[in-house]
Parts: sequence; C-alpha cells; structure tokens
Amino acid sequence: MSSAELLPYVPLVAVAPVMLAAGWFDLRFLRIPNVLSLMVVAAFVLFCLAYPPGDLVWRLAVAAGVFALGFVAYYFRAFGAGDVKFLSALMLLVPLESLALFANVFSLSMLAGIAVVLTMKRIPVFARTGWASMRPGRHFPMGVSIGLAGLLHPIAVVALGAG
Repeated sequence: MSSAELLPYVPLVAVAPVMLAAGWFDLRFLRIPNVLSLMVVAAFVLFCLAYPPGDLVWRLAVAAGVFALGFVAYYFRAFGAGDVKFLSALMLLVPLESLALFANVFSLSMLAGIAVVLTMKRIPVFARTGWASMRPGRHFPMGVSIGLAGLLHPIAVVALGAG
C-alpha cells in the first residue's frame, strides 16, 4: 500500500494511547471515563479538515447508528454506557472503506478479549489484584476489545492490503 492509502488510518494510530487507556480503565474499574471518549471526538474534530466533506456526513451517520444500536445493547445489559460512547466515538475515525474489516477485527477482538480475561481470572495473581473485572460474576470489560480492535484495525489493513 502507498503512503497516501494509509493516511486515512493516521487518526486511529494517533489515538492509540487513548485506546490503551480505555482498555486498562475498563479492565481495572469496569468503567471507561467520558474524557477518553471526548479525546477521540477531539481527534476527529482535529482531523476533519483531512476528510472529504461527504465522508464527514457518513462518518457521523455510522457513529450515530452504532450509538443507537449500542443504546439498545445497553438497555439489554449487553454493553455498558462507557462502551457504547467509546465505540461510537471510535467509529468517527474508522475510514468508511474499511468498516466491514473493522467489524471483523472487532469480532475477533471480542473473542480474544474474552479468552484473555477468562484466563486472567483463573490465574491467582490476577484474582488477587482487586480489579473490578477480576471479581467473580462481574461483567466482561468490553473496553479491552474495543481498544484492541482500534489498535489492530490499521495493522489488519496493511497486512491484508485492504482499505
């Protein structure tokens, strides 16, 4: 892939520390602070000048659709409120041409996240940390998978030559 083809993925790479923080906060506290979602939205605003005007409308529409679906998932207790907000904000940075790939990467990230968290719960040193996600009967920290998907998406695009 040429460097011009990779430019749409720069915003995702730029917010990599925010995605790592979201995963860590969710693993530790089962919460994703609103400031992390706002940081992703701020990155979107900063990079808006680089997007074609038609892209902006579609990116907002995709993020709104994810938020609406996430709200339904929140209602049925499948997602936490922070998960919905963070994933919706992150969708603003995912290039439209690779949304299907992102969905696949997110699905695989959910499987990987579940495997990692379940494994961690069985290791005594993690069970003794007092982290909210390590307590018996607690919900899965979806922020781990959301952050992982955001981190892996640009790598998947390069590896597959997609985009």
